Amino acid sequence: MALIKSISGIRGTIGGKQGEGLSPMDIVKFSSAYGIWLKQQYKKDFKIKVVIGRDARLSGEMVNNLVKGTLSGLGIDIVDVGLSTTPTVEMAVTELAAQGGIILTASHNPKQWNALKLLNDKGEFISEADGKKLLDIADKEDFVYAEVNNLGKIEYRDDLLKLHIDKILALPYVDVEAIKAKNFSVVVDAVNSSGGIAVPLLLEVLGVTKITKLYCEPDGNFPHNPEPLPENLRDLSKAVVKSKAHLGISVDPDVDRLALVCEDGEMFGEEYTLVSVADYVLKNNKGGNTVSNLSSTRALRDVTEKAGGKHCAAAVGEVNVVTMMKETKAIIGGEGNGGVILPELHYGRDALVGIAIFLTHLAKYGKSVSMLRATYPDYYISKNKIELTPEIDVDSILERIKVKYKKQPINTVDGVKIEFDKEWVHLRKSNTEPIIRIYSESESMTTADNLAKKIMQDIKELIKELNIA
Repeated sequence: MALIKSISGIRGTIGGKQGEGLSPMDIVKFSSAYGIWLKQQYKKDFKIKVVIGRDARLSGEMVNNLVKGTLSGLGIDIVDVGLSTTPTVEMAVTELAAQGGIILTASHNPKQWNALKLLNDKGEFISEADGKKLLDIADKEDFVYAEVNNLGKIEYRDDLLKLHIDKILALPYVDVEAIKAKNFSVVVDAVNSSGGIAVPLLLEVLGVTKITKLYCEPDGNFPHNPEPLPENLRDLSKAVVKSKAHLGISVDPDVDRLALVCEDGEMFGEEYTLVSVADYVLKNNKGGNTVSNLSSTRALRDVTEKAGGKHCAAAVGEVNVVTMMKETKAIIGGEGNGGVILPELHYGRDALVGIAIFLTHLAKYGKSVSMLRATYPDYYISKNKIELTPEIDVDSILERIKVKYKKQPINTVDGVKIEFDKEWVHLRKSNTEPIIRIYSESESMTTADNLAKKIMQDIKELIKELNIA
């Protein structure tokens, strides 16, 4: 059993003892802490409203009932949007003038996991500072609930997904007529979660009539690991080739990550979802800025600079990307895990807007998905980690690496990122265990792997030196 408490929420496996998994008691405890945190920001008699939505996990209804009951018990009104997507709930917070929102989803984690993702009044993930306050409230467990006449009311809404899609259709980057004219054939793998409702609905209104649904029954029985990585998308790849489709689409359970499959069954590349969507947006906004995190592909920087804009790299984590996007007035941003953030819609990763813009891009490009992919620079990312013994000072190791490569451009916003012309390596320490994660990128996988091995060898030698000292 596992329970992970972080500044952005709480996640864990269902079952087991309190405090060891995501038990009903833990759900009530952290829902209470979130409710108290919200109430502390407003005057005593202010009526707070919170939007709640969930993915299709088997535990979703149970968790939803506990969260709603707890917040109602604090005197907070609830808008329950039912089976939904993370970006839909984020948009609903501002659309309904709510003071917060909770998405019940463990994102790409397997079915035994669930989580409470916590939003502020802007429909964005709460900040690190607010997260720390919330965890402090939870630790104290000093909760005072409402009297019977002041319990929160619960309202049910099933129209927010339609509103979300309508706002996507209204964007200047989405051309329904161009998409419709191409008569695209698309295969969708929604891992039997809420994307099974949202993605086909979006495709239909975009004029896609040939939709093959693969795992689109939102019953929470994930047919494979729900993270949209190549090794988990073999069925989608085969279905695209078998049905002679133009494109394969995969989303994670809460629909904030998007992965694409080319017409020949090859992966478009999760890193390149953002690159391709940003490319089209930049074509319509010459000189616009972009943001991705430090571990995302350099290809976005190349595409941005070619369009006359500036690319900035943020610390890993959506909240950090959003913060930098606001600071740099970026017109698009996101993460290399298939997360697209378009501020004109809202500041959150949104697979649905990614699909709509990508299909418009593909329709106007006029050739196949694989040919579109070939227009972007080829980079390959190698992902590794080195496990250390608990007594090793990870910060000291990273500091020594920084000194060793001081002649190279170095970014220390989040760990240590070292650039070697068009190649880079990014070292980040884990917050929960003695591990250094090492991501490297080059124009060939062999070179990326070798770069990672070189840095890993450097780390081992530094450890030896520290032990001798």
